[in-house]
Amino acid sequence: MRAISPLLLAFAAATLAAQNQEGFSFRSGVELVNVTATVTDDNGRFVSGLRKEDFVVFEDGARQEVTHFNNDRVPVSLGILLDASGSMTPDKMSAARAAIDRFIYDLLGEDDELFFLEFANRPDLVQEWTTDRRVISRAVARATPAGGTAMYDAIADALPLAGIGRHPKKALLVISDGNDTNSSVSGGELRQLIRESEVLVYALGVDGTAITVRTGPTIQLPIPMPFPIPGRGPRRRLPPIIGGGGSRVRTAERVNADALRQITDDTGGRTEVVRGFGDLDGATARIADELSKQYYLGYASPGKKDGRWHAIRVEVKDRRLAVRARRGYIAS
Repeated sequence: MRAISPLLLAFAAATLAAQNQEGFSFRSGVELVNVTATVTDDNGRFVSGLRKEDFVVFEDGARQEVTHFNNDRVPVSLGILLDASGSMTPDKMSAARAAIDRFIYDLLGEDDELFFLEFANRPDLVQEWTTDRRVISRAVARATPAGGTAMYDAIADALPLAGIGRHPKKALLVISDGNDTNSSVSGGELRQLIRESEVLVYALGVDGTAITVRTGPTIQLPIPMPFPIPGRGPRRRLPPIIGGGGSRVRTAERVNADALRQITDDTGGRTEVVRGFGDLDGATARIADELSKQYYLGYASPGKKDGRWHAIRVEVKDRRLAVRARRGYIAS
């Protein structure tokens, strides 16, 4: 398995040693298992105001007693990961910068902390943890597109850094217009790392745009007639008809939504695919709204430190509502 970047590892160790974690937070094999749950109605709207008694939690099919519960908006430690590969044209990057600025200035809470990581051929931690929106904005503005797309490597590097955020809620937001092309971490290895983490992972995929491309030579039909047409006076040339050339629709690199969902869904986060960078504002607004309306559920771990995957299922008693939460954890 790929080693974590020494720079990120050193920073993570220093931050972890310096901070005093508060609140209840999930860690493999400890007393309390923490689950973040998002509840929506039939129209996809977030449902607030539920109580602890409205939830039922199962681990490996066995019902668990919910001992900790919180339905208030709590601060989030959030890492923003932006695709800076060569496919990010100037107009795409401009739209991404504008959406991120609106997200961090207008949609997040003042006490939320952030870091910024860009990725092309490799991940690059540009700005460490901060609550200063201006330094995040300046870091995003400096992103210069070039190279391939090491998205899996970027998420793998960002997970331990997000995990030591000072707030109980920890999340990553990945923005990309394509698929992974340069990572040394495989999709399976990344999913294993995610299962060992408590971090919510969200992905915004911006789908490719169809472009019509003409192919083959263009010829004129029919060949202009060199003789007069009977009864029509002097000879004349008919206007040429364009023909013979073909055309095809070439689509820019498409986002692999299924691959992204395999990364995000185990965490309780989600993947959203938008049709263009102009739709990023709405997508980031929906994620900010979700982060502000989630529920925290905690239950005592059965204590199985077997290094195996233990499935979690969260339900609400009102069957008209849908719940999205992390699907389990590895008790290492």
